[in-house]
Amino acid sequence: MPDDDFRSFVEQRYTALLRTAYLLCGDRDRAEDLLQNALAAALPKWRRMDHPEAYLRRVMVNQLANDWRRPIREIVTAVLPERAARDAAIEQRDELWTALRRLPVRTRAVLVLRFWEDRSELETAEILGVSVGTVKSTASRGLTRLRELVPHPSVFSTANGGN
Repeated sequence: MPDDDFRSFVEQRYTALLRTAYLLCGDRDRAEDLLQNALAAALPKWRRMDHPEAYLRRVMVNQLANDWRRPIREIVTAVLPERAARDAAIEQRDELWTALRRLPVRTRAVLVLRFWEDRSELETAEILGVSVGTVKSTASRGLTRLRELVPHPSVFSTANGGN
């Protein structure tokens, strides 16, 4: 049975960690699996961890990178699902998420941590185990690539709630 410190940490930080997982992979079910696997990996090391949240974020990024290396299996159906009524904001966010998923995992991780999680360059570097300069250059190249993939400036202002 997990100790009370671990349980308390999970209760307090689960929502924020799940949001990060979702932003990394773009799918709620997959995000829950990603976070659960990271928590399972953290539990045996819990008492020796200095920065558990940073550790969990790094584990999620690494697991996602490993998942990308596996072959993708798609389910092909003859009938497309019905779409809800057109919502421009949702379509713009979908366009941004589609573009974000086209970026390399490390670039996506930098952009998610820096701009959606509002982490500093130093925090992002520590979480990912890279230098601050790498975070800066990766963020710059990633934003440039996103702007090429999504040429609508309004998408960037609505992607994280207008912040």
